Amino acid sequence: MKAATAHNEQPVAQHLNLLSCNILAGGSMARYRDYVTQSWKHVLPARSKRGNLDRFAGLLADFDVVGLQEADAGSLRSGFVNQTQYLAEAAHFPYWSHQPNRNVARFAASANGLLTRIAPDEVRDYPLPGRIPGRGALWARFGTDDAALVVVIAHLSLGPGARHRQFDFLAGLIGDQKNVVLMGDLNCPVHSRELTPLFDRTALAPPRQTAPATFPSWRPRRAIDHILTSSNIEIERLWTLPHPVSDHLPLAARIKLPNAR
Repeated sequence: MKAATAHNEQPVAQHLNLLSCNILAGGSMARYRDYVTQSWKHVLPARSKRGNLDRFAGLLADFDVVGLQEADAGSLRSGFVNQTQYLAEAAHFPYWSHQPNRNVARFAASANGLLTRIAPDEVRDYPLPGRIPGRGALWARFGTDDAALVVVIAHLSLGPGARHRQFDFLAGLIGDQKNVVLMGDLNCPVHSRELTPLFDRTALAPPRQTAPATFPSWRPRRAIDHILTSSNIEIERLWTLPHPVSDHLPLAARIKLPNAR
């Protein structure tokens, strides 16, 4: 965590702009066959990745909290650049943290990332259950009392069985927290059966708005990236940002907290 260990003296505004994106380690896709023809970019560096990150950083000026998935933590494919730190510095975020989840022999190091303009009081990281390790949840708390806001960033598995166990874990992690946001690449629509324990056991509620499609980025058809909030946090707007970074579109939300802090 950069500059985020001190107690948070900064009040949290009543309105916050949030952004979540799976950034594919700075890669970009324009068609399905790119997964084959550009597969080398998953393990080797490419000059285009730095340009993609710079263009993505240019979108972040109006956002208060950003959650990243599949950010490289500093391996061969990123030119040994910690992409969370790079984006934080390029977009002038004073606080950042990352959670490396999967390291493949120094060729690739996937991570969840947090960029924030508000100093968090506490940041934790948790491995998610799964037959194949390498998924995680990054947990941050803003505030110290019952009005504290908890933000969880997660990247879930492709299989429904593994996702069911991971949502069950997240439900236990969130517990009875009153003000909570869960955002990330959840790899399933919001009405999927495996989300049931999350809505049954926590204050999180299904969104009132129809979730916009985020995947694939070149022809979005599936709403698998989400920003979910507890029922007392109003999502005033939910939208995607058109941008040729990754195979996912960035998902943005403007939220209203129940009490200004």
